[in-house]
Amino acid sequence: MRPVVWRPPRPRRPPTGAGSPALPPLRLLPLDGAGPEHLALDASGNLLTGVADSRILRVDATTGRVEEVARTRGRPLGMHLLPDGRLLVCDAYDGLLRVDPATGTVETVLTAAAGEPLNLCSNVTVTRDGTVFVSDSSRRFPLHHWKGDILEHSGTGRVIRWVPGSAAEVVVDGLQFANGLCLAPDESFLVMAESGAYRLRRLWLTGDRAGATDLFADRLPGFPDNLTTSRDGLVWVALAGPRNALLDSLHRHHPALRRALWALPGALLPDPRRTTHVQGRDAQGRLVHDLRRRAHNYHLATSALEHNGTLYLGSLVEPAIATAPLPSAPGDGPGEPPGVNGVPRGTRSSGGG
Repeated sequence: MRPVVWRPPRPRRPPTGAGSPALPPLRLLPLDGAGPEHLALDASGNLLTGVADSRILRVDATTGRVEEVARTRGRPLGMHLLPDGRLLVCDAYDGLLRVDPATGTVETVLTAAAGEPLNLCSNVTVTRDGTVFVSDSSRRFPLHHWKGDILEHSGTGRVIRWVPGSAAEVVVDGLQFANGLCLAPDESFLVMAESGAYRLRRLWLTGDRAGATDLFADRLPGFPDNLTTSRDGLVWVALAGPRNALLDSLHRHHPALRRALWALPGALLPDPRRTTHVQGRDAQGRLVHDLRRRAHNYHLATSALEHNGTLYLGSLVEPAIATAPLPSAPGDGPGEPPGVNGVPRGTRSSGGG
């Protein structure tokens, strides 16, 4: 453990009129396995997810029917459906895989970038021209010690760009637990979650700022995990847990305190509080939905996927996928487009941010 002293920023207060009603009660789609960490949708409207015992599952969102379609050797996390029906899957231990749900075939396609192995392959997204972006959360800690990276705050996460047939390159480095990735609807930028810094960063892909990074949303009230983009352009952010006052205090003080905490048995390390919290943000990063509830039956939500007016939630630990109807954004009324501060929900970026 090599802790870095850091002064966490205070959570940002939502602008007046932003936010949403409470997240509605959740309906659960039980699985025969735990930890549907990320969710994707296939062409037939079925949910695809990976669970802790290495299986890739297909779930009928209407009936709840569960079918195993493949099995990796490690722990599947983020995934992205390709146009040909195959699936790119981040395996936390084995790198980036390509899975054929029709046959169960699994092949490894990327295990390293810039001479370093993918230590914690976390999330993946793909542009229309086939360019692949992958997050590698931490060079120092594997998935089963992810809390160590959050405690240390040494910033060894990275985002990798890979064009099949060429060498993978690191396009953003020094991230605090690089996590979820998603593209703007017009693919002008990539949004990247930094779980350990309570913020979302943006990598510009087109225009005069191509290759530059800036903030998309910061001072979040929790740890951002996976990201998805809805059909109408909202960026959905799953907040895996709320900010922890003790952790924020430890970051500000002498590293010895965090070394002592890390020396305790893993079972004694604090877990995130039991909440369920997701946010929807427009193409400028502004808050449109802020949905939360006390987690009586579901917590540690790591993925939020919107489809046909329903939110589907995944979790690192729960044995189910959760669903809820999407409430209207605040201020919505008959004949009014959802939005915040007069910005229509799903406004698409013109490349100007």
